[in-house]
Amino acid sequence: MPTISMFYGVIIRMFFYDTDKHHVPHIHAEYQGQVAVYSISDGVVLAGELPPKKHKLVVAWIEIHHDDLFADWQLAVTGQKPFQIRGLDQ
Repeated sequence: MPTISMFYGVIIRMFFYDTDKHHVPHIHAEYQGQVAVYSISDGVVLAGELPPKKHKLVVAWIEIHHDDLFADWQLAVTGQKPFQIRGLDQ
């Protein structure tokens, strides 16, 4: 599962082979052992949870990088390595 971004202790990964489980383009966000899966299209949590402040940061980051995330998703599903995406603290 490639890491595509990190900010404020949150690690963002894109794992595209579990579309059978989540059915939509999504990312996995991890913070101190907690993991949440977010839909790229609208930032809705599909599974898991993060602390409220980190959740808000991830949702804002998804909104800012919406187009980049979909471009990475298209690369990933065709077997190519997704690009790194800037974090909020860069």
